[in-house]
Amino acid sequence: MSLDHAAQKPHDRLAAALAVEMDGVNTLIRERMASKHAPRIPEVTAHLVEAGGKRLRPMLTLAAAKLCGYDGPFHVHLAATVEFIHTATLLHDDVVDESEQRRGRPTANLLWDNTSSVLVGDYLFARSFQLMTETGSLDVLRILSNASATIAEGEVLQLTAARDLATTEEIYLQVVRGKTAALFSAAMEVGGVIAGRDAAMIRALYDYGDALGVGFQIVDDLLDYAGTDATGKNIGDDFRERKLTLPVIKAVALADDTERAFWVRTIEKGKQDDGDLETALSILDKHKTLEATKIEAISWTEKAKAALAPLPEHPIKGMLIDLADYVVARVR
Repeated sequence: MSLDHAAQKPHDRLAAALAVEMDGVNTLIRERMASKHAPRIPEVTAHLVEAGGKRLRPMLTLAAAKLCGYDGPFHVHLAATVEFIHTATLLHDDVVDESEQRRGRPTANLLWDNTSSVLVGDYLFARSFQLMTETGSLDVLRILSNASATIAEGEVLQLTAARDLATTEEIYLQVVRGKTAALFSAAMEVGGVIAGRDAAMIRALYDYGDALGVGFQIVDDLLDYAGTDATGKNIGDDFRERKLTLPVIKAVALADDTERAFWVRTIEKGKQDDGDLETALSILDKHKTLEATKIEAISWTEKAKAALAPLPEHPIKGMLIDLADYVVARVR
């Protein structure tokens, strides 16, 4: 999900507060995505890394470290690690989804090929592990390696769950926790670990990242049916790609025989005709599942804010609270 481009949004204030550290992260990313022997690696990586993403995940690591009073150098390494993991997953996702556009630009697999995208993604995963070992912390290595495995597991689970009408909200949440929330929570958690904070504070950081990531993905899925041009979403992409997300899962649970036959044809069998998106939207409206999904997203961002309660008062804490509110602000 792309966040709003307007100035002085919470992520912009966070970026301004972390500008010096983010410069260090960007420098380190450029250094470590270089390759002496394979020039295609920096070409492919630069295409995505320089595409203007918000760098939200590395900012979470820097914010957590700053909130915890860390004054060493390794939060920059960890933020770059998080961004490399994220970029690797995007390269792989675009191959799996056969995507042709990301962040308003052609995808790497379209400009080069699937093989280049997969192999460069693998290279970035390897680079991320090199970076995290430089911190000398086994806890950091455990957290980020576990997150990497969880992300991959979530993506594989989605392959089987996305077009199966038997997919429940519980399975959907498991997918979301894997493919999105795992990196949010790990990004926050390692900021506290590198600062040497106690288990309670580290748990609070983890809980914030987990809840924020779940809310973030639910909103992303909601905007696919309820967004506008300003949100940067193409309405109905998930429907056309036959992705079973929360608004549809809720509608399937409430469907009559005719509606269920519609979902079987369009999602499970992939036989879509002109006007089917409008029919899908009318079914979602009939059962008010967009509103129910919105309420669920808000509940997760409220959990994220509550998780920050044990943490010390700090300007960064206020920005993280505002960030949680902003995730759902456009669909309130």
